Amino acid sequence: MTEDEVLAEFRGCGALLEGHFKLSSGKHSGHYLQCARVLMNPARAARLAEAVVAGIPADLRESVDVVVSPAMGGIIIGHEVGRALGKDAIFLERPEGIFHLRRGFALEPGAKVLMVEDVVTTGLSSREAIAAVAREGAEVIAECAIIDRSCGSAQLGVPLYPLLAIDFPTYAPDSIPAALARVEVTKPGSRKE
Repeated sequence: MTEDEVLAEFRGCGALLEGHFKLSSGKHSGHYLQCARVLMNPARAARLAEAVVAGIPADLRESVDVVVSPAMGGIIIGHEVGRALGKDAIFLERPEGIFHLRRGFALEPGAKVLMVEDVVTTGLSSREAIAAVAREGAEVIAECAIIDRSCGSAQLGVPLYPLLAIDFPTYAPDSIPAALARVEVTKPGSRKE
């Protein structure tokens, strides 16, 4: 998929939002990509997942034992990537603030994991999820995502294969431009304050 085709998928279902958003990373932005909305249509979710998988080198795809994604944002795309790869897809949760496996999910020691995210901004959630997999005795060999808002600057410790790298500006809470600060803030992400 080209950048225009990916953005058309978001625009077509009203998932490219404009306003003032507090992102899960704690940063602020005038743009938000609502992946839950773009993924609500199963056929669209499958198309996006297949495009994500197509961007991962073949040798790496063949090395994957299991797909893992962080809840909430990564669950749907993780499941669809698992389907595209023909692998099981499980997810991590953080009801007490730290990612871990629940619901009877387990990883085999030494399992090669593909981490799947919807959006990467700073990489904080990804790094926390990768650490949770390591605590389980498995190894994240790469991560893929629909969107990389960091444009390659997020340091995950593993290769990142996004479908689209996009540079919507983000701002620290103490450096929000005046025009953006005048707009009421919305916090659409899944991370608790």
